[in-house]
Amino acid sequence: MHTHKNYYWRIAGFYFFYYAFIGMFAPYWSLYLKSIHFDAIEIAVLLSVQPVMRMLAPNLWGWLADHSGKRLLVVQVAATLSAVCYLGVFLTTSFWGMLLVLCLMSFFWSASMPLVEATTLSYLGKHSARYGRIRSWGSVGFIMTVVGLGHAFDYIAIAWLLWAGLVCEIGILIFSRQIPHTEVVAHHTDSQPVKQIVLQRRVLVLFGACFLMSVAHGPYYTFYSIYLVEHGYAKSSVGGLWALGVICEIAVFFIMPWLFNRYGYTRILLASFACAVARFLMIGWCVDFIVVLLIAQILHAATFGAYHAASLGLVHEFFKGRHQSKGQALFGSFTYGAGGMVGGLASGPIWQHYGATVLYSCSAGMAILGWMLMWWKLRRAGENPVVAEP
Repeated sequence: MHTHKNYYWRIAGFYFFYYAFIGMFAPYWSLYLKSIHFDAIEIAVLLSVQPVMRMLAPNLWGWLADHSGKRLLVVQVAATLSAVCYLGVFLTTSFWGMLLVLCLMSFFWSASMPLVEATTLSYLGKHSARYGRIRSWGSVGFIMTVVGLGHAFDYIAIAWLLWAGLVCEIGILIFSRQIPHTEVVAHHTDSQPVKQIVLQRRVLVLFGACFLMSVAHGPYYTFYSIYLVEHGYAKSSVGGLWALGVICEIAVFFIMPWLFNRYGYTRILLASFACAVARFLMIGWCVDFIVVLLIAQILHAATFGAYHAASLGLVHEFFKGRHQSKGQALFGSFTYGAGGMVGGLASGPIWQHYGATVLYSCSAGMAILGWMLMWWKLRRAGENPVVAEP
């Protein structure tokens, strides 16, 4: 029989390598693509592949997991096929070849996380506010890759990035086979179609606001590293700035139970959107002031850490029983998927024709719209806005 601690480390290991891959991909893949002579619009298109697949694939995989009742088997198959498809990055440097490889790899890679999120929250049960403590190991993996690779790329060619990604894919594959089985607890909404839950006002508002937050972050994940390098920052400094944000994210994950008990998820989300407005304005207008950039990265604790934990907490409360996997998949598809795609694709032309200041000001504008939507519909939700509407 496995102990509670054994289960914790199994799940934590998956988060570690999954987000280590993001720590390799998000800050440095644009630099690798630039090194093989892709232009801004091509880079924006290629970096939008993952959000597109996060919009399309999780719904299929989530339905398959809930329909078959074999959530972990779906995770394992997806992890295996993702690792196999990733090998294609070693074989092509053409735009269309890279597009095909990233589409295939991302289709399977994006399948895993919504299912693992549902597994983690089922494992935690009534202690879902402690989610951040397990998820923080993903942040540790992100930091290790972003800092380590940042320093390494001051001395070695950016092409070595491909091997770092392969190590992460292998780690994901190994730990996908270690995640424990969790029982899906029956709930009175099991007989309802998932559409009936999605169309509740609070669910629509949450999805809409989080879509706007993902649009706001699209330019950050697409061009932030290039932006810093073009303004004279060393790659090690770029890695350090990414890592600072994630270190602050870890800190907020550990205090989320206290924050939730004191403020509730809605107030946490409202504060996160407000911090996003300030953060993107700082990035867009003050890139030459390192102190301001440091403050902007500290705000990552709110704009991703608190935001992510609070939004997933609400999704877990809205979607119960057999709808858990589908609920997480729908949320990820519409927000991180569709929102990330829109933000990423729009960032290329705006960057190329209007510059970074306008681009990140647009990000701030999207965050303002998200805040307004949350405030308009959820301001009467009270201290504990986690009960779905009947």
